[in-house]
Amino acid sequence: MRLPSRVKLVEVGPRDGLQNEKQLVPTAVKVALVHRLQDAGLRDIELTSFVSPKWVPQMADNAQLMAAIARRPGVRYSVLTPNLQGFEAALALEPAFWPDEIVVFGAASEAFSQRNINCSIAQSMERFRPVVEAARARSIHVRGAMSCAVGCPLEGEVAPERVGFLAGLMKDIGVQHIGVCDTIGVGTPTKVQRALEATLAHFDIDDVSGHFHDTYGQALANTLASLEMGVWQFDASVSGLGGCPYAKGATGNVATEDLVYMLHGMDIATGIDLGQLVEAGQFISDFLQRIPGSRAATALRARRGSEARP
Repeated sequence: MRLPSRVKLVEVGPRDGLQNEKQLVPTAVKVALVHRLQDAGLRDIELTSFVSPKWVPQMADNAQLMAAIARRPGVRYSVLTPNLQGFEAALALEPAFWPDEIVVFGAASEAFSQRNINCSIAQSMERFRPVVEAARARSIHVRGAMSCAVGCPLEGEVAPERVGFLAGLMKDIGVQHIGVCDTIGVGTPTKVQRALEATLAHFDIDDVSGHFHDTYGQALANTLASLEMGVWQFDASVSGLGGCPYAKGATGNVATEDLVYMLHGMDIATGIDLGQLVEAGQFISDFLQRIPGSRAATALRARRGSEARP
């Protein structure tokens, strides 16, 4: 077994992490968070989504946010555009503020697709097709996310064949990179590996990533199981922000701090400064008035505190 020597992390906290927060986060706070993440070395950041503010009020400032970010060379900025209207809204901005990448998402569970986006899996692909075509025509990279890849709050366990089916549909409409998402955090290493195997029948290993929630404390174990298969790209959310509104008890994505701590301890490079990342997580946690959702961050801050005492 040979593990990757380097891992790319996609920071999804500003979008996936904050989208379900009931407390509206001001644009200035979101901008400050993104800048702190950049300072920590994150080079792939999912900023916002172009959806109706009626359904996701937290993302109503999407255009203002895109215009306010001080962009860094070498950083890829992505946004969620679930339909052509959202994509066109993202490109209504000045070209300097366009996203480098868009994200479309489908569910491996038919019931979840109906509940989440009010259409079947097949219908969702037809909805995404013109979005993907429009993005690629403008040389904007397209990433796809497959939710409920190992478990669904409505259907229960999801068979790998369903994941492979969805991956094939995503490939057919022109998606360039695919994420295998354990949306409600019920996955275990073997189940995740089976979902990845089904995905790899359609996408190259360099075009596959993992997106693991930590509801049952399995996210790091699932990451390790993915690394053992050669997967080297993962989504993570600073301070463990996020959750799924359709699954009671579902926590956020794996905390970026915890993932970086594990990877660095395995001598796997990330290009991320863990100390600065911890401070970024503390910043947004302070605003939300909660304890940071990262165990590594909590332990590191406690250790610094004890070392500072006379």
